[in-house]
Amino acid sequence: MTTSADATNAARMGASGFVDIFTCAKSFGFDARRLPRSLRILLENVAAHEGPQSRYISAFAKWLGADEGLGEIPFRPARILSHDTAGIAVLVDLAALRDKLAREGKNPENVDSAVPIDLVIDHSVAVDVSGTPAALEENMRLELARNMERYRFLRWAEGAFDNLRIIPPGNGICHQVNMEFLATGVAAAPRGQPAIMADTVIGTDSHTTMINSLGILGWGVGGIEAEAVATGQALFMGLPQVVGCRLTGNRQKTVSVADIALTVVSRLREFGVVGRVVEFFGDGLDDLSSGDRASLANMAPEYGATCGLFPVDDATLRYLRLTGRAEDRVQAVESHARFLGLWRDDETLPEYSGTLTIDLGEIVPQVAGPRRPQECMPLNQAPDSFRFAFPAEQPSKADGLQDGDIVIAAISSCTHTSNAKELMAAGLLARNARRRKLQAKPWVKTSLSPGSTTVADYLRAAGLQTDLDALGFHVVGFGCMTCAGNPGQLPAPILAEIRDRQMKVCTVLSGNRNFEGRIHPDVRAAYLASPALVIAYAITGTILTDLTTEPVGIDSDGKPVMLSEIWPDEREIAELVEQHVDAETYRRAYDRDAMAQGIWSTIEAPQGAVFPWDAASTHVRQPPFFSDSADRPKLRDIAKARPLAVLGDHITTDHISPFGQILPDSAAARYLGEHGVSERDWSSYAERRGNHEVLRRSAFANPRLRNKLMPDRPGNMTTGPAGEPMPIFDAAQAYRDKGTPTVVFAGKEYGTGSARDWAAKCTQLLGVKAVIAESFERIHRGNLVGVGVVPCQLPAGITTESLNIGTDTEIAIEGLNGLNGPLATVRMTLKHADGRVQSVPLTCRLDTEAEVAEFREGGMFASAERAAMALGD
Repeated sequence: MTTSADATNAARMGASGFVDIFTCAKSFGFDARRLPRSLRILLENVAAHEGPQSRYISAFAKWLGADEGLGEIPFRPARILSHDTAGIAVLVDLAALRDKLAREGKNPENVDSAVPIDLVIDHSVAVDVSGTPAALEENMRLELARNMERYRFLRWAEGAFDNLRIIPPGNGICHQVNMEFLATGVAAAPRGQPAIMADTVIGTDSHTTMINSLGILGWGVGGIEAEAVATGQALFMGLPQVVGCRLTGNRQKTVSVADIALTVVSRLREFGVVGRVVEFFGDGLDDLSSGDRASLANMAPEYGATCGLFPVDDATLRYLRLTGRAEDRVQAVESHARFLGLWRDDETLPEYSGTLTIDLGEIVPQVAGPRRPQECMPLNQAPDSFRFAFPAEQPSKADGLQDGDIVIAAISSCTHTSNAKELMAAGLLARNARRRKLQAKPWVKTSLSPGSTTVADYLRAAGLQTDLDALGFHVVGFGCMTCAGNPGQLPAPILAEIRDRQMKVCTVLSGNRNFEGRIHPDVRAAYLASPALVIAYAITGTILTDLTTEPVGIDSDGKPVMLSEIWPDEREIAELVEQHVDAETYRRAYDRDAMAQGIWSTIEAPQGAVFPWDAASTHVRQPPFFSDSADRPKLRDIAKARPLAVLGDHITTDHISPFGQILPDSAAARYLGEHGVSERDWSSYAERRGNHEVLRRSAFANPRLRNKLMPDRPGNMTTGPAGEPMPIFDAAQAYRDKGTPTVVFAGKEYGTGSARDWAAKCTQLLGVKAVIAESFERIHRGNLVGVGVVPCQLPAGITTESLNIGTDTEIAIEGLNGLNGPLATVRMTLKHADGRVQSVPLTCRLDTEAEVAEFREGGMFASAERAAMALGD
């Protein structure tokens, strides 16, 4: 006898055991073959979870009808990926939800993640020690000593939550471990259906997009959205515009994938893909391995896209086999990709919102800087870019540091160390430089932080690590390190000279982020480059050398050495990859016992379903978001508000909530001092992201922030209620004490950078009710909505600058009361001290019906709390 459930399942699945999106689409009057690959995956997700007749499927028909932006769907990813600093924020919130259930007399163990969470501990290790064979061991020892409180909590969570897997420190970064080990390629369909569907993932790091290189749909979200998924909620999203990027031609011999990635960032930023999905296709893919594609996919946040998806093809299957995936898994990936239309087909293209073409053959060696990844330029223009950004104000001294000197040169983990060709090239350049007796300059702090232990294995097997060591590029750790703003401290004499003489010095790194103040608070400029170029710049010691026409250095015979003379040969690179990178390398690295080596398994942790919070801890504190007195957002008009900050364009999450060192003049340092923590143990904001008291004091604490209310005082300064200068945290407290709401103004692309939920959380904890900007980056806008801070966008033609916001300007926003739809128009009234009154329409950036409803009902924390209470029934 056939039940209705059997019939539903039969409709969901094709004869081959896949979710039949084509039949579903046909019943709604459209052809799913016209959809881009990313939307086919989303359609499969909706059909599998909501049923083949779900009303949400009509959104895809609207998209094909060019009614983009109106379709809204629930997305249920198969899994969550996190690193430790964002992951601990999620887990302390889940632990607090367990407390809530326990207070209500319900079973706290009912709070677990609804989908698997993989948490990779990779963001805590810093480059404290470098340039020595002992660097790796010493940095690991210091990491464990600093983070023991956090790690005890994570060890408790590992035992308390059934659906949590932790990759211990020292194994690599989440993105590379995801590619090499965690990603499944396909996943089981829900509710016991005998079908497979696409592996999908959300991650609490914006560079989760790296997995798009394998044809797997995934992107970064804030920890707040990850909590929603963990508590069983769907992520509601409008269907995005999808841009097709055709890659053609073959790269020149001296061009690295880093050069291609930087060019793609610049071109796509110029084209305009913020909030969109990019899909790559074209014969240029023939010249890009999966490792190459990973670099382009990794940098999707830098070109502004939600993600940058590649098709599945033979290169994908080769990579899966290379990294030790079982053959039946590889065959399932191929079968599913061919059925769903994810397999590469450069001839029959879907319908895109727009397309552009990039010819790989036209790309030349590139760098990007000095402040943003899209500031891409040919290598020979690097010196002039620095001079333009930092014009000389006084003659340089004949001795000592010079403006433009490079003080940090880091082959960092995130973007390119998943690519064996890039790392072999760097090692060969080091070998060639060593043969000419070249050395890194003594003022350059050098480091190599691979994205997984596999990199160290094949560099050692190829004999190249010895050459890297000779130039100071010892392995310093397996974590994000310099790229995440953990470069460690500079030598005291170097740091003193930089500060005393106000030197404008540089970092060169092979990462993806070079935002102002991110890498090191005293280093004004940062350039992105390939791993091989990082080594070349360490040898020159200055960004002011034109590496295309000037020598890298002088050899032991007094002869100048040009970069072209030591640049590695492509055939030798390919031979070394073929000889030393194999499946056994990856199997060894991801053996369960190998990953758990060290003291991780010996860390003593509390037991039980509820975590025993320590009120004296400065690392892990019970968060306020689920307390009985938690302040829930209300969708209501704002009256008599005052500006807390008026900011410019490209304000990043590093400006809003710094990741790096806690500086002596900060509110966080003051708090830690009051709690008996000595300055040597302050460490970084990253290491204290389990403590909301430290993180709310991190708000706008970047020393490079420029608040137009205090134009002569860079850093975290503003004006208080009486117009007096004071730190932003103190001013926010003063306004809250007076019952005065505050507003933040900003220019274009507010919230670029990392998927840092604390950038929104700390804004909310300051008492900010709205952020008014010329435009927002996707993740941060969503995070603001989730915590209950209203994002509002200025109309075209009106800038923050043109509003002339002053310290005494009074702000009102009307139209929020009773707001009942997405992207509604509200009205801002500005009353200036001189009597002028301005009325400006704003777009309330609650972008979907689900966001409006959620905000009205108390935000994501309230939704998570309701979901947890339901689990406890």
